[in-house]
Amino acid sequence: MLLRRAGLPVSAGTRLRDLAELVRAPAALSVPGDVLSGAAAAGALRGARGPALAASSVCLYWGGMALNDYADRRLDADERPERPIPSGRVRPGTALAVAAGLTGAGIALAAAAGGRRALGTAIPLAGAVWAYDLLLKRTPAAPAGMALCRGLDVMLGAAPALGGWRDALPAAVTVGAHTYAVTLLSRGEVAGTSARRVGWACAANAPVVPLAAAQIRAARRSGPSRAVAAGLLCAYAGAVSRPQAEAVREPSADRVRRAVGAGILGLIPLQAALTAARGHPAAALALVPAHPLARRLARKVSPT
Repeated sequence: MLLRRAGLPVSAGTRLRDLAELVRAPAALSVPGDVLSGAAAAGALRGARGPALAASSVCLYWGGMALNDYADRRLDADERPERPIPSGRVRPGTALAVAAGLTGAGIALAAAAGGRRALGTAIPLAGAVWAYDLLLKRTPAAPAGMALCRGLDVMLGAAPALGGWRDALPAAVTVGAHTYAVTLLSRGEVAGTSARRVGWACAANAPVVPLAAAQIRAARRSGPSRAVAAGLLCAYAGAVSRPQAEAVREPSADRVRRAVGAGILGLIPLQAALTAARGHPAAALALVPAHPLARRLARKVSPT
């Protein structure tokens, strides 16, 4: 088993599929684009450093998902008994070990790829992830906490460039605003919610397209880059707006869960648009196939 070979203490009875469900494996396809958009904004999109930082980001994300289920194991026993821990398919100790091991691997990869600058972002990112799962998730600060995690993930891509955080800040704010809205919406994915609360989440998501469009205009890149960025931004708006509208009309748990899943995976075209806006249309288009692939995989392993 891959995790056992990597040195993570995984029990013999744990199946790879159970671990994939524990870490929400398909949702990790929404993560490398954070790093890519940050690197593009900072002018650091070159060499093998980018893929290594993306791998670091995926490890930190998966570690956070495993920690999420460890922290929620008693609540999930009542609300989501089918999840790996309450169903008995993954032991709590195994989930915690996977979370710690993946977090450590993510920090180590960041240090190897980007040195002290990347480490200076990866450690706060890991701290924000653990703080969200263990302290913030059931508080009013949860959406802001998750937005901070995604914003720092964008900054991780810009970290190796001197002063890159200034250039990457608009992209980080845009991704963070989207994440804030999705996290706010996720409060109703178990028991449903009201149309008014879904409307609040939609209103929180409303600034994302204008923020991204402003970056496309401000970058003043070539015609092809702007055209690709604009097309991808339209694709993002289409991917998230329809499920949100359906959740407003019928704010049931199922509809809200679909909107949350669409929001998580909708990050991919948004990240691609921000990357193209900075003059990297080829890199942006390379992200595009991850969206339909993630949607297909989400039918087997839920991203939420």
